[in-house]
Amino acid sequence: MAQALIQDPDLLLLDEPTNNLDKEGIAHLTEFILYSPKTCIVISHDADFLNAFTEGVLYLDVMTRKVEQYVGNYFDVVEEIATRIEKENRKNAQIAKGIQDSKDKINFFAHKGGKMRLVAKKMREKVEAYESEKIEVRREDKTIRPFTIPAQEGLSGEILGITEFSIVKNHSGAIKKASISLRKNQHLQLVGPNGIGKSTLLESLVKGTAMGASIARDVKIGYYRQDFSMLNFEETVLQSLTGITQKHREEEIRSIAAGFLIHGEMMHHKIGHLSEGQKGLVALARLVLQEPGLLILDEPTNHINFRHLPVIAEALDQYQGAIVLVSHVPEFVEQIRIDEILNLDR
Repeated sequence: MAQALIQDPDLLLLDEPTNNLDKEGIAHLTEFILYSPKTCIVISHDADFLNAFTEGVLYLDVMTRKVEQYVGNYFDVVEEIATRIEKENRKNAQIAKGIQDSKDKINFFAHKGGKMRLVAKKMREKVEAYESEKIEVRREDKTIRPFTIPAQEGLSGEILGITEFSIVKNHSGAIKKASISLRKNQHLQLVGPNGIGKSTLLESLVKGTAMGASIARDVKIGYYRQDFSMLNFEETVLQSLTGITQKHREEEIRSIAAGFLIHGEMMHHKIGHLSEGQKGLVALARLVLQEPGLLILDEPTNHINFRHLPVIAEALDQYQGAIVLVSHVPEFVEQIRIDEILNLDR
């Protein structure tokens, strides 16, 4: 980010610039864009960030494959498109009613014979004219279906304990004490500024190398890593999903995947060929199939369409196992029950 900004470009292109930024970082970036005299084009799934400075929106229509330009912020565009779709649907409903009425009359006159058949023929031409007036209503982005992440059966006692952890502050390492004991249905959030070591702590928990931390024996860990390196990019989606479970049949796997908008030919695409958002949805589908006892989630909102976030938050809120969560999106965290917070900066 700093490299892009320091060049003093005439045109600044930012692709998901808020990913991995903490609150202060996002505020600093927003202020820079607001007061910059340069042209800036941003792709982001953070609606509040976009609305802080947006003067116009370029909408990529997935159906026509055309780019439409709108004036206003993201919510203005959503409202305008929703209004247009409503009008298009109303018009199509009227046309459909006219077509059905005409078909009913055609059937009536066609059985009368003689001149009535000529009337029926003219009415068929009228139906064809009606059909040509139909408007192809745009297909908006779909939202994933509500889902549940089943918790591992037989969980009891302490699942995760943390008595100390390491951080990096002012370019030097330090050891801090803690008293964390996570049991079934308890959710922990890790907070702290960028670079202090949150992701490093999560990774060491998964690898079993975190000093001062212990995970109960035989607890299955579901790991969502922000760079998706827990996925094998050479596997197909179907291979990735079938490889995480032994109890689900392929039919069940495909049904679960479809709930995350993963279906059809996409099941045979390699993970490495998917968009970042699609990789995130595959990672979530894997958690459902895995049925873990401990969820370790590192920025699970990165690259995810914000239409999906309330659905994901509800699934995490209802999860009955233990959770360790890192997220820089307050609106997302607010929707999840958090029982304890570990601030690495204190």
